[in-house]
Amino acid sequence: MTRSKALWAGALAGLVAGIAMTVAMLLLASFGVATPLAIIGDRLSVFIPPGPFLSIMGRVGGYNHLKQLGVGSTMAGQLLVSALAGAVFGLLMRCNPQRRVTGWTMSIFVVMPILVIAIFLWPVLGTSYLGFPIASARMITLIGFALSVLVFERVLVGSFYFLTRPKAEGEGAEFSPSIGRRSLILGGLGVILAGGGVGLLRKLYREAAFSYDGTQYKGRIVQPITPNDLFYCVTKNVIDPRVNVDLWHLEVNGLVQTPATYRLQDLETTFSSVEQETTLMCISNGLDAGLMSNALWKGIALRDLLESAGPMASAARVRLYGVDNYTDTMPIDKALDPTTLLALEMNGQQLPERHGFPLRAIVPGYFGEKHVKWLTRIEVTGADAKGFYETQGWGPDFIVPTRSRIDVPDYDSRFSLGQRGGAPIQIKGVAFGGDRGISRVEVSDDDGETWDGAKIDYPGTKLTWALWSYDWQPDSADDYTLVVRATDGEGEVQELEEDRGWFSGVTGFHKIVVHVTA
Repeated sequence: MTRSKALWAGALAGLVAGIAMTVAMLLLASFGVATPLAIIGDRLSVFIPPGPFLSIMGRVGGYNHLKQLGVGSTMAGQLLVSALAGAVFGLLMRCNPQRRVTGWTMSIFVVMPILVIAIFLWPVLGTSYLGFPIASARMITLIGFALSVLVFERVLVGSFYFLTRPKAEGEGAEFSPSIGRRSLILGGLGVILAGGGVGLLRKLYREAAFSYDGTQYKGRIVQPITPNDLFYCVTKNVIDPRVNVDLWHLEVNGLVQTPATYRLQDLETTFSSVEQETTLMCISNGLDAGLMSNALWKGIALRDLLESAGPMASAARVRLYGVDNYTDTMPIDKALDPTTLLALEMNGQQLPERHGFPLRAIVPGYFGEKHVKWLTRIEVTGADAKGFYETQGWGPDFIVPTRSRIDVPDYDSRFSLGQRGGAPIQIKGVAFGGDRGISRVEVSDDDGETWDGAKIDYPGTKLTWALWSYDWQPDSADDYTLVVRATDGEGEVQELEEDRGWFSGVTGFHKIVVHVTA
């Protein structure tokens, strides 16, 4: 067989095999099994510092587009590597295209990829979108990948044999026209497989988090308690878990004297329930953004589980694991704080899937990334433990600074004094002091030169935001810069913390410009 014909036959066989493998992975994903198509992004992202990560995200149009690009690039790369692997296989088979080589093809195309994936993706192999425990999920992910590469190997070898099968007597010269007919048939099968893959992609896209990831809550609609479907939402996942509670359990282990495992019913019946209103805010929330919401949570105190397990003297931090393999940590003292909860309900309803069903952490005073969703493991650790975003480079300060925001009026609003007939212009917004509460809110109409006290309409609690309003009477027609600042429950006035790193949450003051005419 000529070199060019071996390359062509191998590359075509490899491409079709790559399509078959990709379809197999998409099929597994549709049943909630984690595949490299999704989790390779989780593995790679921790190596990209926040600065470059945010820059890339901005260039592609946001986090959702970045996740779509990541999955699409992984699929395209998988097909390219498959075609190249097929071409190399064709060259190796050139001298005797029909010889049986199952032993070495299984070694190269099945065993070797499994070993590489197991080593490289080990930290994220425990991902499960159905709620399997981490150890079981890791095995399921590896078995799913093994089946996928086995499909690749079998289709590759079978397709190559089909293309290079000797002609029957009287069929004419070598490869012509029968290899053309066979290539057409194999290519047609590849197109059919690709069509099935597109159908699976559409199904998975409809189930993906793109419709709600990045949900913000701000403006005129803001209420003291945020409705569940409007509560802000940020997720690293392309498709969020839909946990089957019959498969799920919660592990408490690490530096403890008595490791324990709980089913959902155990948590509900063994420990006393706590109800607590708490506001959450994302670490990437801008001064004018709405990645902040407030809810009434019901669950159990994390302290109760930890005290039952008995932390050892060397315990310094607690690392939380979600079934999606997201992790984050907190100091042991914060974990033992009675206000740190494991929530089972949100605003009087079962915890919604997108917000962490069946169990999520509520860590008052800390940014949203600490409030791990879909909890499956609580690990008591030493001082060096890090979580997903901590490893990426976010922090080191995760305590929420005092923040405030103007929700009404909108930026660049215009008002006519004559049309208002002396009626004041109402300014409204929110203020949040982490777990310190809010004691005072002030508004300035001269870019912070002078301040007037605003009315706190909803004081909330130490753990929540406050809603405020201010009836403003502008002195004359002009352009005004309105600014708001808050004082927390400990008497500390909101300020721009110049020594606080960009990746520990922004500080400063929200300002808007309004235009007042006569």
